[in-house]
Amino acid sequence: MAKGKGRQRGKRGETPYPDDETLICIAQKILGGSFIEVLCTNGKTLKARIPGKMRRRVWIREKDVLLVAPWSEDSDKGDIVYKYWRDEIKKLINEGYLSEEFLEEVGF
Repeated sequence: MAKGKGRQRGKRGETPYPDDETLICIAQKILGGSFIEVLCTNGKTLKARIPGKMRRRVWIREKDVLLVAPWSEDSDKGDIVYKYWRDEIKKLINEGYLSEEFLEEVGF
């Protein structure tokens, strides 16, 4: 049995929802240097940064659905807060946070 901080497959806690300070976005292009170009549900394109605590633990690819917190001082950049999995994306669609039309436009 592996030692660690109790990592178990399938136990991720509650799904975070967007609020006043965060947006749901889709990864469009991997830029390198821990930056990703993302398209947000409000139509803006941001340059999002993968923070250090996620860098080697969560792998992000193009067309992944992400929760991004835009920077207050630079409106064209932001930090990735969370990566949504398939079941969580379905939950976001059912609860009205994400539209299927937006996903189809992007080619999800």
